[in-house]
Amino acid sequence: MDPNDALELERVTAAARDALTDEMVSRLAATAGEGMDLLDQINRSGVGKALPALAQLVANGDLDRLVALARTYGAAQDAVTDEMVSRMADTIGASLSLMDRLNRAGVDQLVSMLERLASGGALERLDALADRLTAGLDLLERVVGATEAAHRDMATGSPAGGGLGGMWQLLREGENQETLRFLLAFGRGLRRQGKAS
Repeated sequence: MDPNDALELERVTAAARDALTDEMVSRLAATAGEGMDLLDQINRSGVGKALPALAQLVANGDLDRLVALARTYGAAQDAVTDEMVSRMADTIGASLSLMDRLNRAGVDQLVSMLERLASGGALERLDALADRLTAGLDLLERVVGATEAAHRDMATGSPAGGGLGGMWQLLREGENQETLRFLLAFGRGLRRQGKAS
């Protein structure tokens, strides 16, 4: 070794000794000790075997996706309150109960029956019949309402005077004539329906 190099090395060592305090030396020693401990734990846990797989995850970008997925899961977990979890559990429980009741009631038989009705065209006929029934129910409601109104009018109104003059006065009003025409047409319609059946 060249004497100049040895002298320079001695000066660098002395300068380093002068610059390092006892606290710095103890911190360096502690850091080195913790590093060695960490390396020992890594070697014992077998993480070294997982390094090729981790390297492949990094290279493919899968690790970034896993991190994003973990963040999404964590955000969802933070966003869900206890009340929301309780309501979801109640909803799931009620849905399962409904499915159980439908299965016990024979919903599969109902579905197969509806399929047979649809294939035979019966559902279309039932739909048309339902429209007619709805119209008939509306008409029936109007008839019942008119009957109730007539009953109230008869109960609160004054009785008819009778005689030919009273009848003449009654027939002179246009509304009464239209009502009489409607009743006659209604009677004819009932008679036709009776003959048809």
